[in-house]
Amino acid sequence: MNFEEYRKYDAIGLAELIRKGEVQASELLEIAIHRAEAVNPELNGMIIPLYEKARQRAGSSLEGPLAGVPMLVKDLFQEIAGEPDYRGNKARKKHDIRAEQDSTLVARWKQAGLVPFGRTNTPEFGAKGITEPDSYGPSRNPWNTAHTTGGSSGGSAAMVAAGVVPVAGANDGGGSIRIPAACCGLFGLKPGRGRTPWGPTFTEAMHGIAVNHVLTRSVRDSALLLDIAQGDERGSLFHIAPPPQPYAQAAANPPGRLRIGFSTRSPLGTEVDAEAVKAVEKTVALLRDLGHEVEEAEPQMDAKQMCMDWLTVWFGQCAAEVDEVKALTGCGDEGFELDTLGIAAFGRATPASEYVKCQSRWQLYMIALDQFLERYDFWLTPTLALPPAKVGAMATPSLQQAALRVVLKVGAEKLLMKTGLIEDMAMENFKYMPFTQFANVTGVPAMSVPLHWTEAGLPLGSQFVGGHGDEGKLLALAAQLEQAQPWFDRVPM
Repeated sequence: MNFEEYRKYDAIGLAELIRKGEVQASELLEIAIHRAEAVNPELNGMIIPLYEKARQRAGSSLEGPLAGVPMLVKDLFQEIAGEPDYRGNKARKKHDIRAEQDSTLVARWKQAGLVPFGRTNTPEFGAKGITEPDSYGPSRNPWNTAHTTGGSSGGSAAMVAAGVVPVAGANDGGGSIRIPAACCGLFGLKPGRGRTPWGPTFTEAMHGIAVNHVLTRSVRDSALLLDIAQGDERGSLFHIAPPPQPYAQAAANPPGRLRIGFSTRSPLGTEVDAEAVKAVEKTVALLRDLGHEVEEAEPQMDAKQMCMDWLTVWFGQCAAEVDEVKALTGCGDEGFELDTLGIAAFGRATPASEYVKCQSRWQLYMIALDQFLERYDFWLTPTLALPPAKVGAMATPSLQQAALRVVLKVGAEKLLMKTGLIEDMAMENFKYMPFTQFANVTGVPAMSVPLHWTEAGLPLGSQFVGGHGDEGKLLALAAQLEQAQPWFDRVPM
């Protein structure tokens, strides 16, 4: 088998070839490694090769539904025992922090027979919607290397889109599966709160805002990987109902006639590019052709407050991460990017009472979504408000960097927060991605489906937001859209 033949198969297809004896796992691994070596110098998606252990694994007797299929794993809370666990952070990289054990998720992937052979690039602590960490440099979009892959699972997205692997690990705390999927022409499902594991040392991230899953080219791969990953783990804070049928089965069945509300208006009142509007309009037309009822509608809520409440939790999480790394490595502020230090400082400056008020308001957003879902099955929006930005375009402006340095030096975080500058900085970043955080705050599943490419040849996905437990229903619709307007064979390079 050569690369062009390899690329024609998704993970399920490759596993079937192995089961039939038509190809060996070791052969697939070498094809994947060769492809990675060919494209990674330009794309910078894989940052830590793990070839030798992968070769040993591929040469062993493997079992499971995806036995022998190569994959890549994100370098953020998807630990592999004995291997680097840097999380995009300079200090963790400098001190060569390594994982003591496999994460529960990685263990489940291995039990399914997958062969991880590298770790992928991520922004520091996954804190941005782009993948441009100081520790490793930017990942670049295979469709146009001048542009971002999105984030924070941007390294994984680059490698899947370039055909290195059919599946790569990802996670999503504010859009970090859906954003890179939209940027790179991939399918990206964010499962609902508690659906996939975080263990073994903790079981929930950011009060359930963040979840683990994968980026794929095919819907059925995503469905099977969710079957493999989903389910309670030791110490789960709550037990959610299992799916009524396997996700792979749900994806293989038609979704029935659905009623879908759509919106192309930014909930923050910011600009929405004509290409993003076109992406949704094309999706609406396709849905109607498939017999679904689609009309313009959106949940009624204070979206700006919702985004700021999400940001409050994000700031607090970053502060905790910085403190943990300082305690672990003994480093000072030099171990972190300036933006990370600023985010962490604002997290520390937020009173506990404000943090609690922010979480209390989450209930209002869930009520708003439930009211919306009394009339509709899904909410359809652009995944991104603007096409994938150029690398470096979303960096913090130099004047704001200078202000941050002064604030950090004199310890005036609380004063700066009162000026509204933090809100302005947040809105500057939210203008690219005002649609994704809602599903994280409410804890519901959502997906980005690659149904549109801009006139410049860049992908731009459409997002569907469902209700609690709707992963199967989302996958069924995605599979129907994939069949009606196939994207698998549309490749960038």
